[in-house]
Amino acid sequence: MGEISVGRQHLGRLLADSADGSYGAPYQRAFAELAETHRGRPAAEIVPLLRRAADQALLEFTDADLVEQAEAISAGERYVLRVTVT
Repeated sequence: MGEISVGRQHLGRLLADSADGSYGAPYQRAFAELAETHRGRPAAEIVPLLRRAADQALLEFTDADLVEQAEAISAGERYVLRVTVT
């Protein structure tokens, strides 16, 4: 399980409440898409894609966080991210 601290003003970069009530901010959406399309692919191939999504969302995941997420996607395992709002 990964952990990240996000300032209250930046929480929308990770999760955003859309008009229809579903969630789908840039990073969350990118992670879900990669989980669908990259299961079974090498984690090393997934990490740069996660890094790009995190950078676009202005989230500061560590390399270790991204590797952990990529390994979960590769293995088709559920990944839990603990978010601390500061």
